[in-house]
Amino acid sequence: MTRPLFFGPGEAVRAATPGSVFVLGGDEGRHAATVRRLGAGEHLDVSDGAGFRIGGVITAVGSGTVEVAVETAGQEPAPRHRLILVQALAKGGRDEQAVEAATELGIDAVVPWHAERSIVRWRGDKAEKGRQKWVSLVSAASKQSRRSFVPEVHAVMDTSRLAAWAETVDRMIVLHEDADLPLADQVSALLAGGPSHGTSTAVVVGPEGGISEAELGKLRAAGADAARLGPHVLRSSTAGPAALVLLNHLLGRW
Repeated sequence: MTRPLFFGPGEAVRAATPGSVFVLGGDEGRHAATVRRLGAGEHLDVSDGAGFRIGGVITAVGSGTVEVAVETAGQEPAPRHRLILVQALAKGGRDEQAVEAATELGIDAVVPWHAERSIVRWRGDKAEKGRQKWVSLVSAASKQSRRSFVPEVHAVMDTSRLAAWAETVDRMIVLHEDADLPLADQVSALLAGGPSHGTSTAVVVGPEGGISEAELGKLRAAGADAARLGPHVLRSSTAGPAALVLLNHLLGRW
């Protein structure tokens, strides 16, 4: 069984070395001591959320704190290919379901998207509140899946901003039911030129009502390619995770 993972302050985690004692406090310390009821002699890992992980054995448990004798410490390598999920806001929590599953599948960043047909809207103060909810969601999902990297959550974008942002990634693939090529063929074609280490791929998933032709046109004009997943239309909550499973394999991440 894998060890439970918790997140600690970045500077303190990175300063830990084998043989030292690390004290996990705050919300994470309370969760370890009170909710998980971990005790002396049990092992756990602590990460800074940016890939630095320490591992050790619990030597003492206090009121909301856990003392850990550090046995291992080091930076884990980042994936050679970054995967980014552009997830349209969707009703019924389907966007959150997609983001949670994508985090467990190893996504590196998430972009909330105000698509034309998105019923849910983040405006004004609601925009940052919505983003912070996704930040908490990816943190919890990273912890559950024992990931030392917590995905970045971008500010919400409309289609125009998303098209401009497309220039910051190496490739953008829009999942669309009317696309000519299946996703596997599209990625294989993009990789035909040889290995592409250090690249980034953004996968765009629309809302319940789909992506409009105008939106698809804007994203294509910005360099995006369209691809279909298969013969069936998937929900907004499942399309992204399904694509990520395939991309993890095709890009050699799994």
